[in-house]
Amino acid sequence: MKKIAVLVSGGGTNLQALIDAQGRGEIVNGEISIVISSAPEVYALERAKNAGIPSCVLDRKKYPSSQSMTVALVDKLKSLSIDVVVMAGFMTIVTKELFEVYDNAVINIHPALIPSFCGKGAYGLHVHEQALAYGVKVSGATVHFVNEECDGGPIILQKAVDILPDDTPETLQRRIMEQCEWKLLPQAVSLFCQDRLRVEGRTVRILP
Repeated sequence: MKKIAVLVSGGGTNLQALIDAQGRGEIVNGEISIVISSAPEVYALERAKNAGIPSCVLDRKKYPSSQSMTVALVDKLKSLSIDVVVMAGFMTIVTKELFEVYDNAVINIHPALIPSFCGKGAYGLHVHEQALAYGVKVSGATVHFVNEECDGGPIILQKAVDILPDDTPETLQRRIMEQCEWKLLPQAVSLFCQDRLRVEGRTVRILP
């Protein structure tokens, strides 16, 4: 059974999707062992408490640099023998120390079809504002491995939704969460925990 750490910074809707999927038995050979927040008093911590999952806070504001926080994070993960790290709305920059220990074992969800509308400044509602401003006809979500390049790691899964004529950033965000993010993230985590993901350069093979 692989141990999963979920990193959060806010409300924790993707954390809730993982908790719900785990409750339905959809995360095969994996279990959420810890929820780690980069800020205190966020609702994601309440979600963990309600689910009976241990949690802790590594308050970004109390660390002098992203590197010092990343080192503390890695120490915490190693102390718990974590196998896979899931960024579920984690809004804090991490540095190479994490990827040196967890190479192709850090998973993130991004609310667009990478390589579109990603990278620096593309987070939260900004992503959907960019998609609508560009006039694309579809958007969606991407689950990918995380490396030092922002939103640049190998893609695990993607799912698209149509953009509707009357969409606002808020309505598009909600539809992508419900139809893409909350389905893709648990699916990708389960595949990892079953050892069914093989990274070959930029390509992630899904094994039977």
